[in-house]
Amino acid sequence: MTLRLSRRGLGQPLQAFPGTGLFTGYASLFGKRDASGDMMMPGAFAASLKKRGHENIRMLFQHDPAEPVGTWLDIHEDERGLFVQGRLDKNVQRGRELFSLLENGGLDGLSIGFKTISAKQDRATNTRRLITIDLWEISLVTFPMLEGARVSAVKARAWARAEAFFNPLHPRSGGEVSA
Repeated sequence: MTLRLSRRGLGQPLQAFPGTGLFTGYASLFGKRDASGDMMMPGAFAASLKKRGHENIRMLFQHDPAEPVGTWLDIHEDERGLFVQGRLDKNVQRGRELFSLLENGGLDGLSIGFKTISAKQDRATNTRRLITIDLWEISLVTFPMLEGARVSAVKARAWARAEAFFNPLHPRSGGEVSA
């Protein structure tokens, strides 16, 4: 059996939450054809996620196994595609660099690495419809295979709410600082 590592992009939104290392986005979209002619079908990730869980899907930079940069906190399918929430490891130099790039819009793509389990070829459109895949990793990338893989916004308001919750006396929280 030949092993093929496929790469697919994500769809908006990829959002970075300032100062936390957290970001969210879509690692794949259902029913959208990527630059290589692949189209992910709903349910394609279900068996792999059940088998591995989000804990055993690696977060890499540019699909490089020598560049782990964080961990996935949540990976699940919804009606749109494969939703992800991750945390870059800010104790790792590359993690700090990537988060800065996410916050500033210099990097904004996600792509998945997987093995195809079952697919159907649509000869009329030259599209490979991926029915079941084995998901290995999700990478932050410069150029995703699927158009629309761009950072939508940095969530300053969400950061302020989180800061108020965890530190009610912090100046950003609107709480009062007492001496």
